[in-house]
Amino acid sequence: MKDLGDLELMLQGYGLTTAKFIYRMPDPPHLLQTFIWQHYDLSPQFPELHRFIDFWRREIEGPLHSVTYTHKRLISPGEWRNVTGELILH
Repeated sequence: MKDLGDLELMLQGYGLTTAKFIYRMPDPPHLLQTFIWQHYDLSPQFPELHRFIDFWRREIEGPLHSVTYTHKRLISPGEWRNVTGELILH
């Protein structure tokens, strides 16, 4: 992802993705743990989420049991408007 500010990302269509990872512990595999992950991502492809899942499978010893996620666009281009003036009241 480009190194942009939050507002620039939101205007480009990024939204906040929250994923809940349930994974098995390496030593006692019958125990499940939970990990919460949040990142700005693009729906419906979710490249950042897929990149993190690939990282998890490659680097983390605890195998994934399940992943659930939610996504919310925080601002859309139609909700943004440029202000050209300012009125100050005393």
